[in-house]
Amino acid sequence: MSVALNWVDAGEHEHLTAAPVREAVRGHAEVRVAPIDPELADTAAFCAHYGMNPETSANCVVVAAKRGGETTYAACLVLATDRADVNGVVRRHLGARKASFAPMAEATGLTGMEYGGITPFGLPRGWPVLVDEAVAATPHVVVGSGLRRSKLWVPGKLVAALPGAEVIALAQR
Repeated sequence: MSVALNWVDAGEHEHLTAAPVREAVRGHAEVRVAPIDPELADTAAFCAHYGMNPETSANCVVVAAKRGGETTYAACLVLATDRADVNGVVRRHLGARKASFAPMAEATGLTGMEYGGITPFGLPRGWPVLVDEAVAATPHVVVGSGLRRSKLWVPGKLVAALPGAEVIALAQR
């Protein structure tokens, strides 16, 4: 038996989002937030417990791209049923010699978000946000809130319109 989520206006419940996320979702009435058990923040456990379809949940990962001794960062957003092609599509798109998932301490330190709650909303200015075309085409998708204790429910088209967002074929299916 799954537990029902209570989706509410994120702008009216700012305590349920990380500080950088608050600013990014402010004024977007279509962004909803729901409290969850932080022990169930990981996508598979979240979907199983709350009865959510993994095809309407998306994972946001931070990638460190290296070229010529410099490291740049980007966020990648793919449906929970897919994996981001970090070593192929992402690396080539960013023009990097090497690309890999950023270490947890770097990802959380740079974003101001909790591990397991990283979201494409409120990322550092100038970061590319690579959004898989399947995420952009999803009417509504569940993403992190910057905290492990809540999730956001947002239109896929809003994610595709975020600052720095680029919709590409990013996933390995």
